[in-house]
Amino acid sequence: MKIVQLLFFLILFLQNPNPLSSLSPDGLSLLALKSAMDSSPSSVAVFSDWNENDSNPCHWSGVSCMKVHGFPDPRVVGITIAGKNLKGYIPSELGSLIFLRRLNLHGNQLHGSIPDQLFNASSLHSLFLYGNNLTGSLPPSICNLPRLQNLDLSSNALSGGIPSSFSSCRELQRLVLSRNKFSGEIPVGIWSKLQNLMQLDLSSNSFTGEIPNDLGELKSLTGTLNLSFNEFTGEIPKTLEKLPVAVSFDLRNNNLSGEIPQKGTFSNQGPTAFLNNPSLCGFPLQKSCQNIENPSSGSSVSGQERGSKPKKGLKPGLIILISVADAAAVALIGLVIIYIYWKRKDSPNGCCSCTSKTKLGSNNQNQNGTMGCSLFSCSCANGEAEESDLDSPSEKDSHEHNTSSGDQEEGNLVAIDKGFSFELDELLRASAYVLGKSGLGIVYKVVLGNGIPVAVRRLGEGGGQRYKEFVAEIQAIGKIKHPNVVKLRAYYWAPDEKLLICDFISNGNLAFALHGRNGYASGGGSLSWTTRLKIAKGAARGLAYLHECSPRKFVHGDVKPTNILLDNDFNAYISDFGLNRLISITGSDQTSTGGLIGGALPYMKAVQTEKPNYKAPEARVIGMRPTQKWDVYSFGLVLLELLTGKSPESSSSPMASASTSSRGESGVDLVRLVKRGFEVEKPLSEMVDPMLLQQVHAKKEVMAVFHVALACTESDPEIRPRMKTVSENLDKIGN
Repeated sequence: MKIVQLLFFLILFLQNPNPLSSLSPDGLSLLALKSAMDSSPSSVAVFSDWNENDSNPCHWSGVSCMKVHGFPDPRVVGITIAGKNLKGYIPSELGSLIFLRRLNLHGNQLHGSIPDQLFNASSLHSLFLYGNNLTGSLPPSICNLPRLQNLDLSSNALSGGIPSSFSSCRELQRLVLSRNKFSGEIPVGIWSKLQNLMQLDLSSNSFTGEIPNDLGELKSLTGTLNLSFNEFTGEIPKTLEKLPVAVSFDLRNNNLSGEIPQKGTFSNQGPTAFLNNPSLCGFPLQKSCQNIENPSSGSSVSGQERGSKPKKGLKPGLIILISVADAAAVALIGLVIIYIYWKRKDSPNGCCSCTSKTKLGSNNQNQNGTMGCSLFSCSCANGEAEESDLDSPSEKDSHEHNTSSGDQEEGNLVAIDKGFSFELDELLRASAYVLGKSGLGIVYKVVLGNGIPVAVRRLGEGGGQRYKEFVAEIQAIGKIKHPNVVKLRAYYWAPDEKLLICDFISNGNLAFALHGRNGYASGGGSLSWTTRLKIAKGAARGLAYLHECSPRKFVHGDVKPTNILLDNDFNAYISDFGLNRLISITGSDQTSTGGLIGGALPYMKAVQTEKPNYKAPEARVIGMRPTQKWDVYSFGLVLLELLTGKSPESSSSPMASASTSSRGESGVDLVRLVKRGFEVEKPLSEMVDPMLLQQVHAKKEVMAVFHVALACTESDPEIRPRMKTVSENLDKIGN
């Protein structure tokens, strides 16, 4: 180790002997990280300002520092270089950063093992290395860190078992080892000592043996105890009944056997928690334990042995007939799927396209004015979003024409969707109605000459010299094709006017559906639980698509009920994504009331001033840039609003104390109150919207959505799930 460090510092000295001595010891250790990466363009870009000529590394990208008592200069306390596609290894020199508290290198392509020397950084409390290609085993010295709280090594290729030394990780709060190659039995006797552990995820490995009994002693556990997709055997320990009531289980895809316990925490679990364990029986599975083979004798307990008459089985001929019918049904379904696949593949516009190039207003229109092809979605299975129709030759020519004449007085109306066609004069002559106004522009409902309504957003009059930037953003937004995202159909650009033409969604927004026309007063909505769950699933799918499958990997930045639109069937649509950038380009002054579309009513004041705060805690720091984890937090608040029927600042929350009800609760307060409700084991009837109490069968589903919402609203953004995971978890509920 010492020889390697000496060689490293010697090389740096030979390259630049004079300035090197001015660089702090922390800076020298950081340069080891830079040297451990390859020379790819992504690495060069990330470390472009990591200069050995600097005396202090605290202004380098991804490095954070803090003044430490007893030291004249700030010391490095954080390294965050995530999702940069870096290729290299983790250098042992990082262990010399004795004040390093947080190391976040997730989402890269780092290889090799985790060096033991890294854990010489005794101040380290958060280590995020998930989503790399790391190999080897868990270093035994990992729990030498006295302050270790967060350890996420998921989605790597780590192997071996969990060392018994993990009992020394007394401060550990989150342990995530999912999607690796770990194997062997989980040690017994370590979990009772981890009294601060809040999250445990060991899923998608090859763990064997029985589930340890002392997992039931994790008194601080919240969210999901995830042991799914392993090779656990034996019965489910009854000690898990003692876990907090807010904990949900995921024990799918194991080899567990016996009867599912019925008391304590198990009474709140749904059937999805136990699927694909062939020898499990009992509630909530629809499998009686009387028909399960007795593990001790190896033979089934027959009706005769119980003193009852034996039941006759199905006749062989009937069994054959049922098998043939099942095979025929499967074959028919397969043929239908293949037919639909080739029909879509051969359509002129590809993914999400119509089978014929019809104009808006033809027989392919539904009642909401959306194209029939919008019912399809581009699958995320291949990790790529389909190309939009924006790149057709005719439209490219139109873009080039406008680029060359960006300063001309006349504007140009460009249709993004080939099946959507109308003239500018038709738009200007159409009847228009003001829907509302916000910082993102005035929105009108415009009824075209063929009777089809569209939503038109007026962005403003500025940005005449930034046409190329404007079109680049429009192209990215126009490529979004998903059934739960509002579709951009066309746009109009001129030096003094910018318009966006989108589908008109007919049934208002989620805020109106929940609370009625009087804004956030109670008593307006009467949504059933089935409808609320449908809305939550649809909105999650749309937001996950924007995060994962869109060309820009969009961050919405303003997720709230008013930006979740609903059609007549209560399908959810995410709206207003990507607009913040367009507003900054156009330099819009949204206080203006002029420039109304022809035929519009005189400007009316916006529907209501929105008070609830759906921002994540870190989003309230001035100057911070939005992230996808902000969206996850905001969506979690929307889920809590669906569950409780109260907005984050509702002054009539049944959970609020008298001292807080007069001033209203912020989003953080709503999360705190819900968590407190679970901690003191309040009855569900005191926390949910009274409307949901009429549906007794929904209790388990409501509990499951509470778990998802609380995971989304974790204060630490690093441990919030991705929207893709949130969407997948919601889709499991009620199915």
